[in-house]
Amino acid sequence: MQMMNKNGFSRCGENYINRLRKEGRYSTAHVYKNALYSFGRYCGTLNVSFKQVTKERLRRYGQYLYECGLKPNTISTYMRMLRSIYNRGVEAGSAPYVPRLFHDVYTGVDVRQKKALSAGELHKLLYEDPKSERLRRTQIIAALMFQFCGMSFADLAHLEKSALDQSVLRYNRIKTKTPMSVEVLDTARGMINQLWSNQEPIPDCPDYLFDILCNNKKRKDERAYREYQSALRNFNNRLKDLARVLRLKSPVSSYTLRHSWATTAKYRGVPIEMISESLGHKSIKTTQIYLKGFELKERTEVNKGNLSYIRNYRLG
Repeated sequence: MQMMNKNGFSRCGENYINRLRKEGRYSTAHVYKNALYSFGRYCGTLNVSFKQVTKERLRRYGQYLYECGLKPNTISTYMRMLRSIYNRGVEAGSAPYVPRLFHDVYTGVDVRQKKALSAGELHKLLYEDPKSERLRRTQIIAALMFQFCGMSFADLAHLEKSALDQSVLRYNRIKTKTPMSVEVLDTARGMINQLWSNQEPIPDCPDYLFDILCNNKKRKDERAYREYQSALRNFNNRLKDLARVLRLKSPVSSYTLRHSWATTAKYRGVPIEMISESLGHKSIKTTQIYLKGFELKERTEVNKGNLSYIRNYRLG
């Protein structure tokens, strides 16, 4: 069995992953572990040293991931995880500082992957009857996500009964811990009742509002994280089934609903600051990433409008 260098790159990564797990940050730990394992396989060893992390190897590793069919955002995530591990090694004195070590690899965000539905397809997805009880339940979840200001599936699934204060939902976002408040529209009340969880509350465990997750695990239990991942996979698979039954041409996932809410608001002239706050983004830059893919068309319409206004303007 290969011994792991206690001051090596792989050990530094494993130590940070263990720290994340102890903090209950299982999702982040999972991403780091995938990135570290992938890079180790590429290097031919699960005991990667800091000396093996070079500009050229990183560049070739990025090309390798691209040739394997990984999407740009996945490649970027892996590279950012590796960069974070390396920087921790530098801070600990285990690795030399190398200027612009990750300069030649992709660490950005590919906005082209983010796709919102057109108004017509969104209407179909949320309102057309799929003639299936299983898919109707999926449709209700999707409709609530949209009616709760583009709420993420993670936030919806983890809502607790204590979050519902008369006609207002008050909660903290799972991803950023940002405090949020959303007024429950009249159109959402019946849907809430249909998904209401009738599970008996268990001490020290979350009392979930909706019947999506079981309430028999403590909040930082790794089994709860695994159960959520399974629920997310099932929801995305059923969304695809729903889209197929309704004959939608665009791909649909849980993120599609969030992007569609943001894009619909933008087309209606809602200020980006309001959209950002409604989505619970910490920065308007994040919201701009959501909407960036739709700016050219909108700018073109504005440009046409300006030209038409000047062309048709009459003196006096």
